[in-house]
Amino acid sequence: MAELEGNNDKLLIKELITGNEKAFLSLFNAYHKEVYAYSLSILKSKTWAEEIVQDVFLQIWMKRDTLDVSRSLRPFIMTVTKNKTLDFLRKAANDRKLREAFFYSRQKVDNPTFRMMREADLEVIKTEALSLLPPRRKLIFEMSRNDGKSYEEIGQELGIAPNTVKSQMHKALKTLREFVLTNGDFALIILYLASDWY
Repeated sequence: MAELEGNNDKLLIKELITGNEKAFLSLFNAYHKEVYAYSLSILKSKTWAEEIVQDVFLQIWMKRDTLDVSRSLRPFIMTVTKNKTLDFLRKAANDRKLREAFFYSRQKVDNPTFRMMREADLEVIKTEALSLLPPRRKLIFEMSRNDGKSYEEIGQELGIAPNTVKSQMHKALKTLREFVLTNGDFALIILYLASDWY
C-alpha cells in the first residue's frame, strides 16, 4: 500500500477519473484485503464482508469523476468502507429477514434462551460503555433513557439549558455507539441498533 501513497495516489486518481481500468485494478488489488478485513471484523460474516468490498469499489468506480486528487486514497477508502458497513448494520436492524439471517445465524430464530443470553451480553457492554462517561454526562443520559425525562425536565432539575442537555446526550450517544461497535460482535451490534440506546 505504501507505493500508492503520496504522488502515486494523485497519479492513480487521475487515471481513475479518466476511466482507466488498469488503475482501478491496481486500486482494488492494493486495498480490497483491508476493506474485507475491516468489514469482517464488524459483521462476522464472510458473505456480507465480501458484499461490502463489492459495494465500496463499485461506488468508487461509479463516482470516480468526483474523486479529489488532493486526498489520500487509504483514508478515503476506509471512510467509504466504514460508512457502507454501518449502513448495512442500520438496514439489518430495521429489516426483519436480514436481522434473522445474521442475528440467529447459529441459532434458531425462536430460541428465547439465546436471545436472553445476547441481551445479557449487551447489558454488560452497555455498563462498560457507561463507565466511560463523565459523571455529569452519565447522569444526564440515565435521566433521559432510564427515567424517560425530556431535555427540558433534565435541564430544570440540573439547572442547565435544554441545549446543553441535548449536546451532552449527543456526546454520550457517540461514545456509547463507538464503544459497542468496537467491542461487540455482529449480534450485539444489531441488538444495540434496535434498542432505545441508539
